Amino acid sequence: MNKKISCLIVGLFILTISVTSQAKPCSDSMCRQFDFWIGEWEAFDNNQKKAGDSKITAILDGCFILEEWTSATVNKGIRYAGKSYNHYNAAQKKWQQYWVDNSGTATEYFNGHYEPGKMILETANENQADGSMKIQRMTFYHLGTDIVRQHGENSTDNGKTWKTDFDFEYRRKK
Repeated sequence: MNKKISCLIVGLFILTISVTSQAKPCSDSMCRQFDFWIGEWEAFDNNQKKAGDSKITAILDGCFILEEWTSATVNKGIRYAGKSYNHYNAAQKKWQQYWVDNSGTATEYFNGHYEPGKMILETANENQADGSMKIQRMTFYHLGTDIVRQHGENSTDNGKTWKTDFDFEYRRKK
Protein backbone atom coordinates (compact mmCIF):
# COMPACT_ATOMS: atom_id res chain seq x y z
CA MET A 1 0.00 0.00 0.00
CA ASN A 2 1.50 3.33 -0.91
CA LYS A 3 2.24 6.01 1.67
CA LYS A 4 -0.49 8.39 0.45
CA ILE A 5 -3.25 5.79 0.86
CA SER A 6 -1.90 4.72 4.27
CA CYS A 7 -1.93 8.33 5.49
CA LEU A 8 -5.46 8.79 4.15
CA ILE A 9 -6.73 5.73 6.02
CA VAL A 10 -5.08 6.80 9.28
CA GLY A 11 -6.45 10.32 8.82
CA LEU A 12 -9.98 9.00 8.29
CA PHE A 13 -9.78 6.90 11.45
CA ILE A 14 -8.46 9.85 13.50
CA LEU A 15 -11.08 12.19 12.04
CA THR A 16 -13.87 9.74 12.82
CA ILE A 17 -12.65 9.33 16.40
CA SER A 18 -12.29 13.07 17.02
CA VAL A 19 -15.69 13.93 15.52
CA THR A 20 -17.48 11.25 17.53
CA SER A 21 -16.16 11.53 21.06
CA GLN A 22 -19.40 10.70 22.88
CA ALA A 23 -19.81 7.50 24.97
CA LYS A 24 -21.32 5.52 22.05
CA PRO A 25 -20.14 7.58 19.10
CA CYS A 26 -21.64 5.44 16.34
CA SER A 27 -25.09 4.77 17.78
CA ASP A 28 -27.06 7.48 15.98
CA SER A 29 -29.41 6.62 13.13
CA MET A 30 -27.05 7.88 10.38
CA CYS A 31 -24.41 5.35 11.44
CA ARG A 32 -26.95 2.52 11.43
CA GLN A 33 -28.26 2.98 7.86
CA PHE A 34 -26.15 0.16 6.40
CA ASP A 35 -26.92 -2.37 9.16
CA PHE A 36 -29.32 -4.19 6.80
CA TRP A 37 -26.21 -5.70 5.15
CA ILE A 38 -24.84 -7.24 8.36
CA GLY A 39 -24.94 -11.05 8.32
CA GLU A 40 -23.58 -14.07 6.49
CA TRP A 41 -24.56 -14.32 2.85
CA GLU A 42 -24.31 -16.38 -0.31
CA ALA A 43 -24.24 -14.23 -3.44
CA PHE A 44 -25.75 -15.34 -6.76
CA ASP A 45 -25.55 -13.80 -10.24
CA ASN A 46 -28.52 -13.24 -12.57
CA ASN A 47 -28.19 -16.83 -13.86
CA GLN A 48 -28.60 -18.16 -10.29
CA LYS A 49 -24.96 -19.29 -10.30
CA LYS A 50 -23.23 -18.86 -6.96
CA ALA A 51 -20.74 -15.99 -7.20
CA GLY A 52 -19.35 -16.12 -3.67
CA ASP A 53 -19.75 -15.88 0.07
CA SER A 54 -19.73 -12.71 2.11
CA LYS A 55 -19.56 -12.21 5.85
CA ILE A 56 -20.56 -8.73 7.00
CA THR A 57 -19.93 -7.74 10.63
CA ALA A 58 -20.09 -4.59 12.73
CA ILE A 59 -16.66 -3.90 14.26
CA LEU A 60 -15.01 -1.31 16.50
CA ASP A 61 -18.07 -0.73 18.67
CA GLY A 62 -20.30 -0.57 15.61
CA CYS A 63 -18.41 2.31 14.01
CA PHE A 64 -17.32 0.27 10.98
CA ILE A 65 -18.87 -2.50 8.92
CA LEU A 66 -16.38 -5.11 7.74
CA GLU A 67 -17.08 -7.15 4.61
CA GLU A 68 -15.13 -10.36 3.97
CA TRP A 69 -15.74 -11.63 0.42
CA THR A 70 -14.58 -14.91 -1.14
CA SER A 71 -15.50 -15.87 -4.70
CA ALA A 72 -17.07 -19.25 -5.42
CA THR A 73 -14.68 -20.12 -8.24
CA VAL A 74 -10.96 -20.22 -8.87
CA ASN A 75 -9.72 -18.09 -11.78
CA LYS A 76 -6.13 -18.28 -13.04
CA GLY A 77 -5.22 -20.34 -9.98
CA ILE A 78 -6.57 -17.78 -7.49
CA ARG A 79 -9.77 -17.71 -5.48
CA TYR A 80 -10.59 -14.00 -5.55
CA ALA A 81 -11.06 -12.52 -2.07
CA GLY A 82 -11.36 -9.08 -0.60
CA LYS A 83 -12.38 -6.96 2.35
CA SER A 84 -14.15 -3.67 2.64
CA TYR A 85 -14.31 -1.21 5.50
CA ASN A 86 -17.51 0.84 5.51
CA HIS A 87 -18.50 3.75 7.74
CA TYR A 88 -20.48 6.94 7.96
CA ASN A 89 -18.08 9.89 7.94
CA ALA A 90 -19.94 12.47 10.03
CA ALA A 91 -17.54 15.29 9.11
CA GLN A 92 -18.09 14.69 5.37
CA LYS A 93 -21.74 13.63 5.81
CA LYS A 94 -21.03 10.70 3.50
CA TRP A 95 -20.91 6.94 3.61
CA GLN A 96 -17.50 5.63 2.59
CA GLN A 97 -16.07 2.26 1.64
CA TYR A 98 -12.43 1.27 1.29
CA TRP A 99 -12.07 -2.02 -0.67
CA VAL A 100 -8.87 -4.12 -0.81
CA ASP A 101 -8.39 -7.51 -2.46
CA ASN A 102 -5.90 -10.27 -3.20
CA SER A 103 -5.23 -8.95 -6.70
CA GLY A 104 -3.52 -5.95 -5.12
CA THR A 105 -6.36 -3.56 -5.88
CA ALA A 106 -7.64 -0.89 -3.52
CA THR A 107 -10.75 1.12 -4.39
CA GLU A 108 -12.08 4.18 -2.56
CA TYR A 109 -15.85 4.55 -2.72
CA PHE A 110 -15.81 7.78 -0.74
CA ASN A 111 -18.92 9.45 -2.22
CA GLY A 112 -21.75 7.51 -0.62
CA HIS A 113 -25.22 8.23 0.65
CA TYR A 114 -28.31 6.45 1.87
CA GLU A 115 -31.75 6.71 0.30
CA PRO A 116 -34.75 4.82 1.68
CA GLY A 117 -34.17 1.15 0.93
CA LYS A 118 -30.73 1.52 -0.63
CA MET A 119 -27.11 2.48 -0.02
CA ILE A 120 -25.22 4.07 -2.94
CA LEU A 121 -21.41 4.21 -2.94
CA GLU A 122 -19.34 5.88 -5.70
CA THR A 123 -15.72 6.49 -6.52
CA ALA A 124 -14.43 9.79 -7.82
CA ASN A 125 -13.97 10.11 -11.58
CA GLU A 126 -10.53 8.50 -11.68
CA ASN A 127 -7.77 8.10 -14.26
CA GLN A 128 -7.40 4.55 -15.57
CA ALA A 129 -4.23 2.80 -16.79
CA ASP A 130 -5.32 3.32 -20.43
CA GLY A 131 -5.72 7.08 -19.92
CA SER A 132 -9.51 7.04 -19.75
CA MET A 133 -11.61 8.25 -16.82
CA LYS A 134 -14.06 6.08 -14.87
CA ILE A 135 -16.56 6.36 -12.01
CA GLN A 136 -17.54 3.15 -10.23
CA ARG A 137 -20.83 2.85 -8.37
CA MET A 138 -22.35 0.16 -6.18
CA THR A 139 -25.96 0.23 -5.06
CA PHE A 140 -27.11 -2.06 -2.26
CA TYR A 141 -30.89 -2.59 -2.27
CA HIS A 142 -32.50 -3.73 0.98
CA LEU A 143 -35.10 -6.15 -0.42
CA GLY A 144 -36.08 -7.75 2.88
CA THR A 145 -34.60 -9.35 5.97
CA ASP A 146 -32.94 -12.12 3.98
CA ILE A 147 -32.20 -10.53 0.57
CA VAL A 148 -29.88 -7.70 -0.53
CA ARG A 149 -29.15 -6.84 -4.16
CA GLN A 150 -25.68 -5.46 -4.95
CA HIS A 151 -25.50 -3.77 -8.36
CA GLY A 152 -22.07 -2.63 -9.57
CA GLU A 153 -21.78 -0.19 -12.47
CA ASN A 154 -19.24 2.07 -14.13
CA SER A 155 -19.38 5.22 -16.21
CA THR A 156 -16.72 6.44 -18.62
CA ASP A 157 -18.61 9.62 -19.56
CA ASN A 158 -18.73 11.36 -16.17
CA GLY A 159 -21.98 9.71 -15.08
CA LYS A 160 -24.10 10.32 -18.18
CA THR A 161 -24.45 6.60 -18.92
CA TRP A 162 -23.76 3.49 -16.83
CA LYS A 163 -22.68 -0.07 -17.70
CA THR A 164 -23.34 -3.00 -15.34
CA ASP A 165 -20.19 -4.73 -14.03
CA PHE A 166 -22.01 -7.20 -11.77
CA ASP A 167 -25.45 -7.76 -10.30
CA PHE A 168 -25.63 -10.04 -7.26
CA GLU A 169 -28.46 -11.21 -5.06
CA TYR A 170 -27.23 -11.79 -1.53
CA ARG A 171 -29.22 -14.50 0.29
CA ARG A 172 -28.82 -14.74 4.03
CA LYS A 173 -27.33 -18.06 5.15
CA LYS A 174 -29.69 -20.02 7.39
